[in-house]
Amino acid sequence: MTNDSIDLSTLNVFTLFRRYFIPTLLGMLSMSAVTAIDGIFVGHGVGSDGIAAINICIPLLMIYTGFGLMVGAGCSVVASIQLSRGQLKVSRLNVTQAILFVTLVALVTSVLLMVFAVPTARFLGTSPSLEPLVVDYLLWFLPAIVFEMWSAVALFIIRLDGAPRFAMMCSVVPALTNVVLDWLFIFPFQWGVMGAAFASTLSMMVGGVMAIVYLSRYARYLRFIRLKWSPKSLRLTRRNLGYQCSIGFSALLGEATLAVLMFVGNQVFMHYLGDDGVGAFGVACYYMPFVFMVGNAIAQSAQPIISYNFGQSLFHRVVAAERIALLTALLCGLLATAAFTFFPHLLVGLFIRLDGEAARLAVAGFPTYSAGFVFFILNLAVVGYFQSVERVRPATVFALLRGLFFLVPCFIILPRLLGTTGIWAALSCSEMLTTLCVVGYFLARRR
Repeated sequence: MTNDSIDLSTLNVFTLFRRYFIPTLLGMLSMSAVTAIDGIFVGHGVGSDGIAAINICIPLLMIYTGFGLMVGAGCSVVASIQLSRGQLKVSRLNVTQAILFVTLVALVTSVLLMVFAVPTARFLGTSPSLEPLVVDYLLWFLPAIVFEMWSAVALFIIRLDGAPRFAMMCSVVPALTNVVLDWLFIFPFQWGVMGAAFASTLSMMVGGVMAIVYLSRYARYLRFIRLKWSPKSLRLTRRNLGYQCSIGFSALLGEATLAVLMFVGNQVFMHYLGDDGVGAFGVACYYMPFVFMVGNAIAQSAQPIISYNFGQSLFHRVVAAERIALLTALLCGLLATAAFTFFPHLLVGLFIRLDGEAARLAVAGFPTYSAGFVFFILNLAVVGYFQSVERVRPATVFALLRGLFFLVPCFIILPRLLGTTGIWAALSCSEMLTTLCVVGYFLARRR
């Protein structure tokens, strides 16, 4: 497949990875910036209650994003292998089914959540004093879910279609739009949390529409195709979607890891350090999506290269792509850890004043918290590799290890052994244990 001078089967693997990685990384970081920008503007324009209200809603939004990534990753792997075998119509069929599926899920569930906004806010753990702000944010943000789903799925497909730069623009343009609208709605208009949610909704609409227009009119290969609605076609659609979701399920678990991290971390920090501890942890949580998206960008950049060459049985190119991905993950993890270790005052000061107890706790804890970023990003790259070669079981197992089986016990055990340091070290320990399991798995396979 050659598109925009990108030939996945003959072009140098390092050159291919570079062409995908740089725009994908910028696009991913732009997606994370939407939530962080909300936090910065709300923190300075509304106050800590506004940040708390958004933090309460974030786990729900992560689940939606994870669902979109699950379908997008699975669809991209399947379509890539089909393209490598010359099955263009089948790959288009899978793309169309994926977009239609996430559209229906997003519309139905977001409408239900809007109707039951108050019970949803209480389920997410809001306090009575924060409930009006949480409900406000949900009511004005939930209409954006369908556009968020479109972007999450379509960006995989657009990159596979050979347009990684346009995929990047589908993230950068909404992020810049969100900056302008956040400032306008929060400061001149004084709309508070509702303004932040409305700004996010409008910016996500821009990104979602850009992606869908590309797939409808400008895609060279992976454009939409008319679906059949016979009983047999519906059965095949259900089977195809089930297979896509099984391949991409570990991507959903990756987002679920962040949701578990935030939910359990809030409880532990509250128990040991009170409100100031939760505030310090909240600042750290605003940065975790950036670290996650770096790992995700590495995995998604390698995915079309690995899947396409895997489909053509060019295994030496598969191995080369994964080695480049792992080295990139190692370098990015070291850079992220260095930033949190040497510049914690700068990172914390973006969100809260440095003269408070929460800031002191965050500055002291960031170096320990970031020690596991290398393992965090490496694990995402490994899980992405297993997705790309249709190895569903190891991808799912390693995603579960890092997101549930290791993380929750680390949060429970380490604070009892190490005190405050143990709380900040829980994520690092969980990711390191997962990496050790990955190494053990590969050594066992080699023997």
